[in-house]
Amino acid sequence: MVLIRETSEGLYCEAGDFYVDPWRRVPRAIITHAHADHARPGSERYLTTQDGKHVLRSRMGAQAAIDSVAYGEPLTINGVRVSLHPAGHVLGSAQIRIEYRGEVWVVSGDYKVEAERTCAAFEPVRCHTFISECTFGLPVYRWPAQSAVMGQINDWWLRCAEQSRAAIVFAYSLGKAQRVLAGVDSSIGPIVCHPAVQQINEDYRASGVELPATSLAGQPSQTKQWGGTLVIAPPAAAGSTWVKKFGNASTGMASGWMLIRGTRRWRAVDRGFVLSDHADWPGLLTAIRESEAEQILLTHGQTAPMQRWLAEQGVCCGALKTQFSGEAEEIEPSADTVQQSDGVVETEVQPESPVINQQESAG
Repeated sequence: MVLIRETSEGLYCEAGDFYVDPWRRVPRAIITHAHADHARPGSERYLTTQDGKHVLRSRMGAQAAIDSVAYGEPLTINGVRVSLHPAGHVLGSAQIRIEYRGEVWVVSGDYKVEAERTCAAFEPVRCHTFISECTFGLPVYRWPAQSAVMGQINDWWLRCAEQSRAAIVFAYSLGKAQRVLAGVDSSIGPIVCHPAVQQINEDYRASGVELPATSLAGQPSQTKQWGGTLVIAPPAAAGSTWVKKFGNASTGMASGWMLIRGTRRWRAVDRGFVLSDHADWPGLLTAIRESEAEQILLTHGQTAPMQRWLAEQGVCCGALKTQFSGEAEEIEPSADTVQQSDGVVETEVQPESPVINQQESAG
């Protein structure tokens, strides 16, 4: 039984007459999370998690009709049982569990399996078909421990303070920026944020997430001496007049793409910090294995290597065409080859990852 199919509006559940993360206006939209490639304005009604309602409101506008449910709370839509489960991606992110006549599908949205304190941790959901993202679907992508990355950011910020320079870190305004804020040592100096980041900070605080004090850069009361200040801005602000006000600052970017050495130079930043809100290669395989799904459907990112690897393991798999693009403010290297400063990392998939267990039935 096919519970989700591709349409011109997005992923559609015909039995329940609703869409998951539609990219056009529809009557009823269930939203995995509030990133712009998954949450588009204009639909008649939205459903999200209670944790995610503040950030979705900021993105969709005051007039949007938004309903919310707690994680795991089931509801029935036209005879289809639906529940939302933690995806660990950003605040309020959810996997959508859809059950109809004994068949269970899960739409993962975006997810990461490493827990951190700014959002609910990823929760495996058993199903017959698992629709998984594949943003970092290459074996080269294996994240360092986030504690080590935060230590790198703190050390860099401290050196900037010693040199009386501002430290500007570019991080996606929803999720990544707040994760950086939650992990840095705020005793090093003041923290100021771009308006796009500051708005989401307030949404996180309103949702019960503790963050260090931040201010909006450019307030009249602020000094124009920015030495020792940590500045957090979206990548789209790089090179802007807003950024130039901080003078001779050092720049860094927090992104999974920073694992590839040449990417940092291409983005013209001084430092690259490997920090992603998406699962790496082992994380993707872990989530797929723990779903116990009989069928895997991959969306966006580098699906071909993952699809080939899964097929070699005897897993029934395919791909769905979507307009999801990962983090819209980050730019992805080539899907065919990943160029590093010391050579080319081939995309050949090696069978060194966790074994996918397909023996137990899902439900």
